[in-house]
Order: sequence, then structure tokens, then C-alpha cells
Amino acid sequence: MARTMIVLLLSIISVETNAQSLKVASVFGDHMVLQREKVVPVWGHSAPKAEITVKFAGQSKTTRAGADGKWRVKLDPMAASIKEQDMVIFGENEVIIKDILVGEVWICSGQSNMQMGVSSSVEVRGLVPLAKNIRTFQVEEKVGLVEQDEAVGQWKTTHPPSAVAFSFAYFLNNVSQVPVGIIQTSWGSSSIEAWMPRSMAQDLPIFDTIMKEFDANKERLAKIRGLMEKPNWTNQENIFLRRNSNILYNAMMHPLIPFACRGLVWYQGERNTRYMAGLPKVDEKNWFHRVSGMKDYDEVLKKWIQTYRKRWDDDEMHFMVIMLPGYGKGTHNNQTIDVESPTEESWAWMRESQLGALDLPDVSVVNTIDLGDVQNIHPTDKLPIGQRAALLAAKNTLDLDVIAMGPICNNVNVLDDKIIVDFNHAEGLKTTNGKAPSGFWISDDSKKWVKAIAMINGESVVLSSPEVKRPKYIRYAFAGKPTVNLVNKNELPAYPFRTDNWEE
Repeated sequence: MARTMIVLLLSIISVETNAQSLKVASVFGDHMVLQREKVVPVWGHSAPKAEITVKFAGQSKTTRAGADGKWRVKLDPMAASIKEQDMVIFGENEVIIKDILVGEVWICSGQSNMQMGVSSSVEVRGLVPLAKNIRTFQVEEKVGLVEQDEAVGQWKTTHPPSAVAFSFAYFLNNVSQVPVGIIQTSWGSSSIEAWMPRSMAQDLPIFDTIMKEFDANKERLAKIRGLMEKPNWTNQENIFLRRNSNILYNAMMHPLIPFACRGLVWYQGERNTRYMAGLPKVDEKNWFHRVSGMKDYDEVLKKWIQTYRKRWDDDEMHFMVIMLPGYGKGTHNNQTIDVESPTEESWAWMRESQLGALDLPDVSVVNTIDLGDVQNIHPTDKLPIGQRAALLAAKNTLDLDVIAMGPICNNVNVLDDKIIVDFNHAEGLKTTNGKAPSGFWISDDSKKWVKAIAMINGESVVLSSPEVKRPKYIRYAFAGKPTVNLVNKNELPAYPFRTDNWEE
């Protein structure tokens, strides 16, 4: 009996000692990439009040854990390095993290088109044998009802599984010539609300309503708790979990904060295209439609970006928004549309909301208006998305002298029966097929839209129509799947726009 008590006591002591031993946050690990040229936080858990020292790349930083055992140090900004280095952390015990590189770190997040695998894109798959100095931390699909401290995943010396993330990493590595680390945290059919912290309910009435309904639904909460304890989910259980608001953020994004990174690539929005605006009425079958609509997405996206920057304590954290490409279905209540029409309830309204993020500093929008599939919500043309994202990152975050944007409307002048559109980023303005520019519609005060006759004049396009004597407004590529051909000398497509909202 005495021997049994001794063994039990030793076991308890062992568990308590292990619980208080020095640990580093799960996002740190062998083979990781640290962000260059920025302060790099390193954090973890230990015994309360323990002294912790972190040594890396000639630096030594010491701190003392708080009463809760949490500790954090900040490494000074470092130059890029392909030299494999180890990080040593001292406390009650010693933790060694091996094979660390320093370069560009990006988080890649969103829904299924971000998650879509390398094997699904022939062009991206061809890059695999050419890739070098790309490393990946893939966050496993998990949910949490409260904000979690640890993410499930590990760093690997391989390319990310996402076709978009890998294409981006590959071309970013080529242009920057430094290691690239990708943290991939994405989940199919998730709304932007799934990736939002509860605190955002204070600023967004729609999200506040969503979360109050969530909290009041005891049956749904019980189901989520039950599935969190289950080791494997059925496909239907997986779909159910990822369609909820907030709980993906808690388990798959919050644990990454404040890991130093250059920015976040965001390929999401499809889930929020079911309605134009407001919260629709739902039933038990389509409860997951209670998300913000396309016109609401503008404000939501901007507040989401600002919230993430505040939580990362990084005002210069860059956000790369991937515009939704061409697609031929409309909203939930009007799915069959004219894919060329500028007045249908199409994805054009979501693209406009995504472009609204450019109101904020340090935001880029990847133009995909010439890509996509009229029938397939998961198009395979992912390689040019990665290319264009890498160019924008090179221009806007690395200050490299590259042409990264296609033509973007700068000014409009009405001249008698014509409208002249001036563009920025329009050197060598041309069409991809040698024909007249397509995708332009014009109207007068009546706002009855007609296809415009378009002609390139230098870095401008002249529009007219015998049906519109006094043209006033323009919509360009403002349709579900417009036929477009206008590009600059670098073959980058012109951005969609409309001018009838300039007075709003």
C-alpha cells in the first residue's frame, strides 16, 4: 500500500513538473522560417516567474514569465538568411529549435479556392521539381468555442498543399531570392465571419446579431462540443463545423498571433455571395446563410483587416485580397443570370466590395477578372493568381521595381457623345486578341445600359454608342463572367470598375 502511494505521488509530481516545464508556442518548430526585417516575437509557457532566455542568430533576449506562466521576448529585426540556424531557449529546461531560415513569411487563408490542392492544377504541379527554400506550416482543421493558445500543425521543408499558396510562394521566392515560409490556415466553404474574433461584434451589428443567435442556439453549441471531442468527423460533420461563425478563428488563426509575418493572402468571399445585403431569413436547412452579403462585405472586410493588424500589433501587416474570378451563377434567389450583363446580381458586387479594401493602406487586390470558369466555382487556373500576387508583394512590400498592376481607371471625361477613360498602369495599353476592347457598357441619366463601342487611344479608351447621345456612366467588366481583353504591356488585365457609384 505504501509503495503504491509513493508511485502515485511521484506520478503526480511528474505531471505537475511537466505542466510547468518550459514550452514554446506550437507555431514555432524545427524547419521554420522567421520574418526578416521585422521584430520577431517568441513566446510560450513555463513555471510562473521563471527566467527565460532566447538565443538566436547572435542575439540573446531574457525575460521573466508572468504569474500565469506566459512569457514573450522580441528578437531584433534580422536580415534574410538561407543558413540553417538553431534557436536555443533556456528556462527550467532547454528547448532547441533546429534548422531555421530567415526570409519572407506569409499567412494564406480563406475557403476552398485557397485550400484547393496543387494536384488540381497542372500548371502549378509543374513547379514542384523547381521549388527551393519554401517551407510550410499547415494548420489542421480545428474549431474552438473560445480563443485557443495552440494551433495543431508542424513546419515542413515542403511546399504548401494549396495551389494558390504554392504558386505565390514559388514566384515570391524567385523574385526576392530569399526563403519563403507559408502558414496555411484555410477551410472550404467558410465565411469571413468564421475567421472573425468575437470582439468584432462591437463594431458590426450584423456580426453581433449572428453571434447572439449562435450563443442562443443550445442545440448547435452542444453539437459543436460533442464533435470537438470526436477524433474523426464525417463529411457532413466537417461541413457543419466549418459553416459556423467565429470558431475557426478561435482555433486556426488566434494561436498564430503575433507570429511575425509580412502579411496575409486572403482568398475568400464565395460563401458571402448568396445575398446582396443584410441577413436573410433562414430555416434549419439553410441556417448557414446568416452571413453578411456582397454589399456588406466592403465594411466587414476593412474592419476585419484593421482588427487583425491591431491584434498582431503590426500596422504595416500587408493584406493581399484575391478578387473572385469569373463565375456564371447569381445569388441564392436568382441563380440563373446573363453572365455578361452589368445589372445582374452577380459576383461583380463582391469584387467591388473586395476592391473597397484599397481604401486602407498596405492592401493589394489581385485582379482575376480574366480568369475563372462560368460553371465551376473551383476553377483550375491558379498559377496566374500566384504570379500576380507575388508581383504585388514584390512591388508593395519589398519595394522592387516591377510592374505589378494592370490598368486601373484614373479619370473619366465626357466629350459630347463620347466618354474618355484614362488609366493608370496602362503603358502599352492593348487587347489580348488585337480586337477592340470588350466589357464596356455605358448609359445616360436613365441608367439603361448598352454595350459601348470602344477604341484605344494611347493610355485611354474612348467609348461611344449610337444609342446613347449623352453618355454619363460606365461599367467595365461589371458582370458575373465578362468577356474582357484589355491589358497593359505586361499582359496584366484592367481592373473592373463602375462610375455610377462615384456620386454615392
